[in-house]
Amino acid sequence: MMLNKGIRTGKQYIEGLQDDREIWTRGERVKDVTITPGIMRGAQTLAKFLDRQHETAFQDKVTYVDENGIRCATSHKIPKSKEDILQRGSAFYEWAKWSNGMFGRTPDYKNASVMSFAAAPNFLAQGTKGQADFVKNMNNFYNEIRLNDKVLTHTLVNPTFSHLQASQGKFSSQVALHVTKETDAGIIVNGARLLATLGPSADEIEVFPSTVLKSHEDNIPFAFAFAIPIATKGLKMICRDTYDHGKSNFDAPLASRYEEMDAVVIFDNVLVPWERVFLYGQPELCNQAFGATNAVVHMAHQVANGKLAKAEFMVGIMCAIAKATGRDKDPNTKGMIAEVMMMVETIRALLFSAEQQAHEDQWGNFIPLRSPLDTSRNLFPKMYPRMIEIMQLLGSSSLMATPSEADFSNEMSNDVEKYFQLQNMESRDRVALYRLAHDIAVSGFGNRQNLYERFFFGPPHIMNSVYFDLYAKDDKIDRVDQLLKST
Repeated sequence: MMLNKGIRTGKQYIEGLQDDREIWTRGERVKDVTITPGIMRGAQTLAKFLDRQHETAFQDKVTYVDENGIRCATSHKIPKSKEDILQRGSAFYEWAKWSNGMFGRTPDYKNASVMSFAAAPNFLAQGTKGQADFVKNMNNFYNEIRLNDKVLTHTLVNPTFSHLQASQGKFSSQVALHVTKETDAGIIVNGARLLATLGPSADEIEVFPSTVLKSHEDNIPFAFAFAIPIATKGLKMICRDTYDHGKSNFDAPLASRYEEMDAVVIFDNVLVPWERVFLYGQPELCNQAFGATNAVVHMAHQVANGKLAKAEFMVGIMCAIAKATGRDKDPNTKGMIAEVMMMVETIRALLFSAEQQAHEDQWGNFIPLRSPLDTSRNLFPKMYPRMIEIMQLLGSSSLMATPSEADFSNEMSNDVEKYFQLQNMESRDRVALYRLAHDIAVSGFGNRQNLYERFFFGPPHIMNSVYFDLYAKDDKIDRVDQLLKST
């Protein structure tokens, strides 16, 4: 039911999570994700972010007022001009700075996806059949999410039962999510999907089509797009190990704040109402969905802003370490950090290029230029592991020599104060800085971030292959031909 409230408060978000969702972690079913160690502090962080939408300092940056006078998140705004693209980019960047890019699944990411599908109704109209009006369904869902400021997670990847089968663009009904039955009320789905980031702490899950389905009748049961509440009967989530071990913000400055739990999603004969189905039974449309609606472009726009904020943060930590240790005059140290600075400016330039060349698309909306965003999203999975390597080289053994916060108030405090000071930094500040670097470059939280960035949009070799296919090559080849043919 649409309540037409617009942006929510953090308190409203937390209250919305207190339902009968089925979440499993550490071998037990969770009674309430908002009070469950290992999950709750990430939700609390997101609640604080939602509260910022109401603050004067941020409201004009991350929200807009729609034609009915309702204030909504800017990520929902359908862009009708270059200025709208710039406004959306500014909002994405502001959201990302709140966590310095360390909370990857903020709501604006999936908002960009839903907005894109709702803004391309003629695409969804191709799939409408029978009692399901997919255009109407998506428009209603878009407005429900927009007007109630819902937080979404999503899941795209089916479990692999056979690598050969998966390489042929097929899935196994033994493990992959598929439709088992149609009813008057909706479709019944059964199987599993990987991997829902923020799943336990989201309001709804967007279950959108795989883009590697072959257009074959065998794949019809696997071809669909829908969205349902996390608290839907038969929907279960199995969480990975948490990286938030209850440490203080001092001892685990990132893991204590930004744990955005990932979960495998199991659908045990779940009923998806027809009004929540957006695509069904047409593998060829599923393959086209993200590209044809330009959802991939708008999502990549959000991602590029997030990666920029994250890369800037990495430079900030490295420069702080160099300054504190007095190594900021050392050519080798400066050279290593300069390499990361160049990565930052590469991402910034690509983002600038994409936004400044924003143009009208086939649906009458504006989009950033895709190719610079594709370049950014293919480079960052290579850049980030290198940033981590440089952080480790800069920190060396100091990343391990990190007393805890308690050591500043016990009988060892005088020793800690004496032996952990630097020429440009007191011991407590030094330990805090290196514990931050440890949380990025050494800890379980940091290693999850590294893996996350490597595979954010998919396996790198596949992403690079797609990049090659999409790249404008013909005019470059023509120039070669012209030279060879010239006399």
